[in-house]
Amino acid sequence: MTAVTYALLLAAGACFAYRLVRGPTLADRVIGVNGLLVVGMSTIAVAAAASGNGAFIPVVIVLTLVGFVGTAIIARYVEGRQG
Repeated sequence: MTAVTYALLLAAGACFAYRLVRGPTLADRVIGVNGLLVVGMSTIAVAAAASGNGAFIPVVIVLTLVGFVGTAIIARYVEGRQG
């Protein structure tokens, strides 16, 4: 089951990387970066669950907070550019 999860995360990462590179708008690129961040956090969580070692779970929590703050800042920037 872990191998299947890693394969699905790899496919999701490839799709988000495509959106990041190909996205014509800033919002598309932000979605790509956010998606890659979520895939990375999910990979860390799956590795922690598979190994039984939760040492990297605080890293996932910090990345979640950084991702949220970064997205909020970029959303305000995009909102200001359109108005």
